[in-house]
Amino acid sequence: MGVTLQNLAAGLDTVWVLMAAALVWFMEAGFAALEAGFIRSKNSINIIMKVFMDCTVGLIGYWAVGFALMYGADRMGLFGSSGFLFNGTGIAPLATRVAPYAFWLFQAAFAVAVATIVSGAVAERMKFGPYIVFSFLATAVIYPVAGHWVWGQGGWLNRLGMLDFAGSAVVHAAGGWASLAAVLVLGPRTGKYNKDGSANVMPGHNIPLAALGAFILWVGWFGFNPGSALSGLDLNIARIAVTTNLAAAAGGTMGTLFTLWRYGKPDPSMIINGALAGLVAITAGAAYVGPGSAVIIGACAGVLVVLGVEFFDRVKADDPVGAIAVHGVCGSFGTIAVGLFAEKGGLLFGGGIRQLLIQLLGLTVVSVWAFAGSFTVFSILKKTVGIRVSVAEETEGMDISEHGVGAYNELVAQGHFPLHLGGELNLTSHALISKAE
Repeated sequence: MGVTLQNLAAGLDTVWVLMAAALVWFMEAGFAALEAGFIRSKNSINIIMKVFMDCTVGLIGYWAVGFALMYGADRMGLFGSSGFLFNGTGIAPLATRVAPYAFWLFQAAFAVAVATIVSGAVAERMKFGPYIVFSFLATAVIYPVAGHWVWGQGGWLNRLGMLDFAGSAVVHAAGGWASLAAVLVLGPRTGKYNKDGSANVMPGHNIPLAALGAFILWVGWFGFNPGSALSGLDLNIARIAVTTNLAAAAGGTMGTLFTLWRYGKPDPSMIINGALAGLVAITAGAAYVGPGSAVIIGACAGVLVVLGVEFFDRVKADDPVGAIAVHGVCGSFGTIAVGLFAEKGGLLFGGGIRQLLIQLLGLTVVSVWAFAGSFTVFSILKKTVGIRVSVAEETEGMDISEHGVGAYNELVAQGHFPLHLGGELNLTSHALISKAE
């Protein structure tokens, strides 16, 4: 068969999407490093293993069921019904030249990311086995149904005109509010809150590792957002990359300045999460807003994430890595921001209020679905097999109690810190301690 312009374009688009899929998949390494660094050393192996389960069990769930529910032949605008045990066929026609297998791989990386958002929020006290069950159901059912509504051919929010380019609502808000549901059912870590309601600081053991994870995530977002154009021939991918990067920069900048003003010192964890908040917030509108709007969106997210972390701490929703604030709060804000800042249809650009109302409706139903579905799953697991380790296991550390191995065995052997303390390093976050005092 001779090479034609059509199959050459299809080949270029397929290669582009495969490269983007690899970048999004590599974000799991970023999640693993970020979450491990933000928690105590005695639980770092456990959290990395949970991320691995998202990449293994979660991927199987999306292949067997999830992709079909998301992109199969539409049923009443609610879910897909073809393409189970995906073999390259059975998906609804898509306006893309990308090979079906490449499209599947790209979407599968998104599905896995949703479950991984929750892994950080339940860190340091959730049993390993029940988490595997949730990871499978999140990628097989919870995320794909919401995804069909917004991105599936015939999905009811898609028909309504909701704009969520790469998933501030479908991926991040869904993952963030699923995290809140999990945290509420699971309860806080032992010793996190005092009887008077005050919180005790449980600082992460390796902030440089968390920072490295954030940088990996930042790079991966160049696949997450520009890759969602599904075409290497779409010149708008360059602008999408720029708006993505600017929002991250603005979020990190405001995370620095806001914590410097609020705590007296710039808090490293908030600076890291500020950049991630900017990335989350711009994900819905990266293709629809200009550079100036991207800076505003990212800057607002950099402040919102700090306020969000403080709020959820006050209501005793114990989230060791700030996943609810980063993904739930800032994903929600980013979805709404499209209705304000989109250059075509945004309220601030003369488009009226219609798009903003659609964004609010779509965000609400996706968030309620993710929260309710996750709350139901965690509640059933809690009443049947149990979801929390014992206080003794939590004190010892889940690396030893759940996996039989520690993360820093040579240091333990050399006596740098005792095993019975779970290998906790005496690290502090001065800004957060000052706030707690």
